[in-house]
Amino acid sequence: MGPMGALGDAPRLLIMADATEVATGAAERIAAALTSAVATRGVAHWATTGGSSAPGIYRALADPPLRDTIPWPDVHVWWGDDRFVARDDALSNVKPLDDILLGAVALAPAHLHPIRMAEAIATHRGAVWAAETLTAELRAADLETLDGVPVLDLVVLGVGWDGHILSVFPGSTAFYAQVWAMAIPAPTHIEPHVERVTMQPGVVGAARDVLVVATGAGKAHILADIFGPIRDPRRWPAQLALHQRATWIIDEAAAARLPR
Repeated sequence: MGPMGALGDAPRLLIMADATEVATGAAERIAAALTSAVATRGVAHWATTGGSSAPGIYRALADPPLRDTIPWPDVHVWWGDDRFVARDDALSNVKPLDDILLGAVALAPAHLHPIRMAEAIATHRGAVWAAETLTAELRAADLETLDGVPVLDLVVLGVGWDGHILSVFPGSTAFYAQVWAMAIPAPTHIEPHVERVTMQPGVVGAARDVLVVATGAGKAHILADIFGPIRDPRRWPAQLALHQRATWIIDEAAAARLPR
C-alpha cells in the first residue's frame, strides 16, 4: 500500500470556534504550503477534496489577501478522489473549485488534473478507465516517489462520519492496491451511493503536508474514535493522517468528545 505514516507521531490539532474559522484557517495553511513548495521546488502539487468544507476554503483562497500571496501559475491541482459523475454535477468534487476559484485566480488550465469522469461517461469507458488515466497522469507529472507512492506537496482531506478519507472506506480493498488510483464500487453504507475513483491511501503517508478538515457535531463521535487509544487505520482510515506532517483543523462542535 505504500507509506502509512508513522502512527503515533502526533499531528497538529487546531480547534476553531466554528466552520467559518475552520475554512479561513485551512485556506491560510493551504496558501502557506503551496507558497513554500514553489519557493523550494519551483512547483506545487496539491490534491484537494470536495465536501461541505470546500466552498468556504475556496472563497477564502479567492479573496485578498490570500489570493495575492500564492504563486498560482506554478500550482498543479489534483483531486484525491471524486464521484463518477459529470464535472458540473452537484456531486462532483471539481464543481466547487470551478465555481469559486477558477475564475478568481491565475490557475493554468493545463495544471488542473480533474479525474476524467466526464470523458469516461461520454465514451462509456467506466470508472476503471478513469482511474487508470489518473495513474498515468500522475506518472507523467514526474513526481518524487516514496516506497512506490507519489509524493504530493499537499493533500487536503475531509473525514466521513464512518472515518473514511479520500474514497477509502473502512475495510477497503484500496489498502492492498499497488496502483496509484483505483475505482471504488458505490458504497451502500454511506450517501451518495455513487461509484468513485480514489488515489490510493498511501499518498496520505507520503505527502509533504496533509491538512484534514472536519466540522459539525455529526463528526464528534468518529473523531473521538480516530483520536482514541486504538490504532487501526483499516477500521478508521483517517488515522493514516495521524502523523507529524499533518494538521487537523476542526471546530468546537466536532471536538466536543475529544479530551482537552
